[in-house]
Amino acid sequence: MQHFPIFLSVAGRRIVLSGGGDAALAKLRLLFKADAHLTVFAPEPDPQIETWALEGKLTLIRRKMAPGDALCAVLFYAADEDASEDARTTALARADGALTNIVDNLRDSQFITPAIVDRDPVTIAIGTEGAAPVLARAIKADLEDRLPTGLGTLARIGKAFRKAADALPFGRPRRDFWRDYYFNAGPKALAEGQDAVQPALDALLETHLTKPAREGHVAFVGAGPGDPELLTLKARRALDEADVIIHDRLIAPEILELARREATMIDAGKEGFGPSMKQDDINALIVEHAKTGAQVVRLKGGDATVFGRLDEEIDAVDAAGISWHIVPGITSASAAVAAIGQSLTKRGRNASVRFLTGHDMKGFADHDWKALARPGEVAAIYMGKKAARFIQGRLLMHGAHAGTPVTLVENASRPNQRVVETNLATLPADLSDAGLSGPALTFYGLAPRAALAQAQQFDIALEEAL
Repeated sequence: MQHFPIFLSVAGRRIVLSGGGDAALAKLRLLFKADAHLTVFAPEPDPQIETWALEGKLTLIRRKMAPGDALCAVLFYAADEDASEDARTTALARADGALTNIVDNLRDSQFITPAIVDRDPVTIAIGTEGAAPVLARAIKADLEDRLPTGLGTLARIGKAFRKAADALPFGRPRRDFWRDYYFNAGPKALAEGQDAVQPALDALLETHLTKPAREGHVAFVGAGPGDPELLTLKARRALDEADVIIHDRLIAPEILELARREATMIDAGKEGFGPSMKQDDINALIVEHAKTGAQVVRLKGGDATVFGRLDEEIDAVDAAGISWHIVPGITSASAAVAAIGQSLTKRGRNASVRFLTGHDMKGFADHDWKALARPGEVAAIYMGKKAARFIQGRLLMHGAHAGTPVTLVENASRPNQRVVETNLATLPADLSDAGLSGPALTFYGLAPRAALAQAQQFDIALEEAL
C-alpha cells in the first residue's frame, strides 16, 4: 500500500485549485461535497466556475498563482492541464505548506482523491493507487446501487443519539444495539417516515438496556482452502460477529483481514513434526474466552470437520456448558482437485474416495494399504509431505503399481498455488526436488487432466505402433 487512506478534516479550511478548464470543473464538483473554503486561480475560467463564484460557492481570482497564494491551505490541486504550469503551481503550493495533487499525474502527487460513495455522513472511498480508475468507478457504481439512499439519514439521527446509547456497556452490548438499529429497527421506522425514527431509537435503547447479557458462544468455522472468495457467507457473518478469533497456522492473512479490527486474534497454530500449541491449551483458550461472554470463532483451515480435532474441542466446550455450532467450509481436497481439473470420483474408475492423513499423534499414520494398492483407487492425503517415503513404501509393499499417478497441490486456491505431477515410483525424489514449503495435499491415483490426456494419447500411439 503506497497511499495510506485517511479521512482529513477540511471543515472551514482552505482548499486551493489552479485551473479553469474541464479538469478543474471535475475536481470542483467533488470538492463541493466538503465544508471547505475553495479558492480558484484561473486567468480564463470556464463560465460554470464564474457562476459558482457568483453563487458564493468559491472564491475566484482571475490570474495565475503567485507565491503565498496557498498559505494556510490544507490541500492544493493543480488542474491547468499543462505540465509546466502544473509543476510551477505545485512547487508554489508545497512551499506554502499545502499537500499537493496534480490531476492525472500520480507520480508527482503527494495524495490522490479516491472515488467516493456519498451517503453523508457515511462516506466510502475507493482507491486503486492509479492502477485501475475504471475499476474504481465500477466498484463505486455497484456500491451506489447497494446502499439505500436513506442510509445517511439513519446515520445522522444515530450520531445525535450516541450519548444516550453510551448508557449501554462498552463493547458487544453497544454493537448489538447499533446493529439492531441500522439493519432492523432503523430502516423499518424510516419506511414510515423520518419522524418515526427517533421514537424507534428510544424504544430500542430501552429494550437493550433491560435485556440480559448475551452468553458466550463458540462457532467452529471452516475457513476454506485459502482463497477468501471461497469463504462461505455464513463464515463471513461469524467473523463479523466474533469478539475472539482463535485461528490455525494455515489461515490466509486475507481471510483474517475480514474480521473486525477490534476482535482479539489468537494464533493457535500447529505444524506437523514442528512447534505447536498443545491441544489441551487450545481447548482451555476457547473455554476461557467463551466464559467471559465472548462470541468466539475457532477458525480452522478447509473444513472444520476434516482432520481438525474438532471433537476434542467440542467435548471441552460441552463440559464447560457453553453453546456452540459448526460452520462447514470447503475442504482442501475439493479446491485441490478442482485445480487439476479432475473429480474425486468417476464412473468406471472409482466409486469411492479415501480421505487420509499422512501422520497422526503417534507419527506416520497406518491405513489399509492393501485395499488402497488396488488398481483404480483414489485417495486425498492430508499432511502427507513428510510421510511421502513411508506412504510409497507401504503401497509398493502391498502391490501398488509403481507408475500409479500421484499429484501434489501446494497452497490450493491461493495465488501461489503449485501443482507437482509425479508417480509412486519417483514420489519422494520429485517432492524433494520441488521444494514445497507451503501446505500441500497429495492425490494418490489422480493426474492433472491435461497430463492424463497426454498419457492416453501416448498409450494409443504405442498400441498402434505395436
